[in-house]
Amino acid sequence: MEHNDNNITIVDENGNEQLCEVLFTFDSDKFNKSYVLYYPMSVEDEEEEMEIHASSFVPSEDNKDGELSPIETEEEWDMIEEMLNTFLDAEGDEEEEN
Repeated sequence: MEHNDNNITIVDENGNEQLCEVLFTFDSDKFNKSYVLYYPMSVEDEEEEMEIHASSFVPSEDNKDGELSPIETEEEWDMIEEMLNTFLDAEGDEEEEN
């Protein structure tokens, strides 16, 4: 994973690169990991459903790149889903205020 600002480049198992936008990151003391939620920037049609991906990650020392790892347990997925719902609710509240 390479990143700058809110974009990361993901390399899939076939070596294909895909530019993604970071939705948000968070740390979990319970699992002692950092997580990133992101989506492909190739989604151009606003009516097309955005597919959000989640991975755990270990940032590099210079914070310029890092290594993504798959989510390993159902308990982690439950926590991530809860964090995403909280994030989306907060985003919806901000839009209503504007």
